[in-house]
Amino acid sequence: MIEEKFDAIVIGAGMAGNAAALTMAKRGLKVLQLERGEYPGSKNVQGAILYADMLEKIVPDFREEAPLERHIVEQRFWMMNDSSHVGLQYRSDDFNEEKPNRYTIVRAQFDKWFSKEVQKAGAVVLCETTVIELVQDPQGKVLGVRTDRKGGEVHADVVVLAEGVNGLLGSRAGLRERPAPENVALAVKEMHFLPRETIEARFNLNGDEGVVIEAAGTISKGMTGVGFIYTNKESISIGLGCLVSDLKKSGQTPYGLLEAFKRHPSVVPLLEGSEVKEYAAHLIPEGGYNAIPQLYGDGWVVVGDAAQLNNAVHREGSNLAMTSGRIAGEAIFQIKSRKDPFTAENLKLYKKMLDDSFVIKDLKKYKDMPALLHTSSKNFFLTYPELIAKAMQTYVRVDGVPKIDKEKATVKSFKSARSLAGLVGDAFRFARAWR
Repeated sequence: MIEEKFDAIVIGAGMAGNAAALTMAKRGLKVLQLERGEYPGSKNVQGAILYADMLEKIVPDFREEAPLERHIVEQRFWMMNDSSHVGLQYRSDDFNEEKPNRYTIVRAQFDKWFSKEVQKAGAVVLCETTVIELVQDPQGKVLGVRTDRKGGEVHADVVVLAEGVNGLLGSRAGLRERPAPENVALAVKEMHFLPRETIEARFNLNGDEGVVIEAAGTISKGMTGVGFIYTNKESISIGLGCLVSDLKKSGQTPYGLLEAFKRHPSVVPLLEGSEVKEYAAHLIPEGGYNAIPQLYGDGWVVVGDAAQLNNAVHREGSNLAMTSGRIAGEAIFQIKSRKDPFTAENLKLYKKMLDDSFVIKDLKKYKDMPALLHTSSKNFFLTYPELIAKAMQTYVRVDGVPKIDKEKATVKSFKSARSLAGLVGDAFRFARAWR
């Protein structure tokens, strides 16, 4: 392996790991990054959304070389039952700006590019290297890592855990608990390939414009879950995710749910004639603020998905991951510059800086939302979507029935499905959690 000691070892080459490694390497720190995949992004074939502002703070000129797909000009939200959807959409030409705000990306390509930036900054990146355990002294201070390579022990002043939501290193070392099934979602995604001009015609796009669709309702069979569709240049990313705890109780399979989503009347025309070339499954942290573990200790910090830093309400993950990685790198550099030891007391700086950022402020604002959606999942993802769809069909169908009778029937259907007091209670709790 490598005998020299590093300033920092970063475990993982995803969004958070690359952001941390690049931030430190740019500042002259000696960084080793370890990735178990064949190359960075090899385990991330799916499409995703990139938030430009967060990456711009790390790579200001990323638009010149990064493998970007489409900049998003339209966001659609669908509330679905089995045969219809009620939609809300926002489209603005303002998003056709010189430096667009959001892009769709393909992670396999993007992560590989991001890692090259890390290497250009001077970090040592080793792929196909699995970290077996953290090396600790008798008092529990992290001194480095032990890998599956020959002579695979490497030491560093600090270790950055960017191992993903299900990473075992931190839990094996007793630094954090394994995430509970109710705090993790399993998402499955497919890439459907179509000619560029077909995608642009179906989604009413010009050039590199893109559309994102997020969907909820009966597609998750009463479980807490969301479906999504992203447009890439020559492919469509489609997927669906549900809480692991709900999947276990229901007996439903993620792939079965995705197949049903693809067969929905609102989705079929978008995918017609496409060729499926890639399929992936991915665990996503969904516990929010209340599920965040200890973020630092003697000789270590945790970032990104491993730290449960995902905004489930706004479906944001990569921006929180990149920001937490960048902040961790900046905090480590400050401590190193002062020649202070990497004790838990000093690494508390990372937590303070993260608390002052939008990451923790946003998660704290919606800290009660995940629990509410979980405990009332059948109402929010089954009962109410059905009632809304029925009410809309009653409203738009003209069949000679007096409007006042239709209004009475709609109110009656809401009362019969669930007491009005209960519905108002759910609405109140939702508003309070959103606030």
